[in-house]
Order: sequence, then C-alpha cells, then structure tokens
Amino acid sequence: MDLKKTKAVIKLLKKKKLRISFAESCTGGLLSSSIASISGSSNVFDMGLVTYSNKAKNKILKISNQIIKKYGSVSEQCCLAMVDNLSKLSKSQICVSITGIAGPNGGTKQKPIGLVFIGIKINKKIKINKYKFKYKKRTSIQNISVQKALSLILREIN
Repeated sequence: MDLKKTKAVIKLLKKKKLRISFAESCTGGLLSSSIASISGSSNVFDMGLVTYSNKAKNKILKISNQIIKKYGSVSEQCCLAMVDNLSKLSKSQICVSITGIAGPNGGTKQKPIGLVFIGIKINKKIKINKYKFKYKKRTSIQNISVQKALSLILREIN
C-alpha cells in the first residue's frame, strides 16, 4: 500500500470537508481497508461495501439482474450502477466503485484477467475508467486497482 497517497487522500478530503464511500468487488475491501488504516479517517470515511457476488450487488446495491445478465458484473454498466446506487445509499459527496477480474482464473478473451473498471462519482458527475492490467498475480491486480482508485480520487477532487 502507498501510505503517502492514502494519507494525501484523507488530508484533501478533510480540507475540503468531503465524505467518501466505496463499493468494491474484485478488491475485496482493500480500498476501504487502506483508508480505514489511517488515524483520523473517521472524519471522512463513511462506508465501504464489499459486494463480491452478483447476489450481493443485486441485494445491497440494487444492481438490476438485467444489467448483470446483459453486460456482466465486470462491465462499465455494472460499475456505473454500483457507484450511482452507492451514492444514493451513502449520501457521500464522493463515491467509488471497483469491479474487475483479479484472476488467476475467470478471464475470457473478451474480459481478460486484469480487466478492471473504477467508477468515481463526485456530487452528480460520474466518470468510469477502464483498465487492463498486465499483472499475473491476483494480489498485484488488487493492489494496483487500489492505487489507481486513490490516484483518481486525488485527481478528481483537486
């Protein structure tokens, strides 16, 4: 974990008096954990949901079965619905969603291992970012996804 980047996110959120929430799938709570590991994060961190299964995405985040059936849980559409519905649930000014294929299994030609979508919603503006990480190890894909998310947060709120 990049502690410097994590601390910078918390400092910036405090300075701007913003609250943040996360909906994670392939990172399994790693992003939430990285923020919660810093003293003082309770001033800015609202909630972190790990909606790993399609059932959890449907039940907790209200992602429609149609989106999951038509596009899959690793898709721009699912990532968008995750971040949008998280903002309704949490009322945080900043919401981040992550969904992807961390491997080592589960990849296809259309959706290879390392495919990750990170969504960020600041107030009403939503941006979905698509990445294809070339790492082979599951933990590497999870860690780089968290680092990308932290970088996006810093870039978007600065």
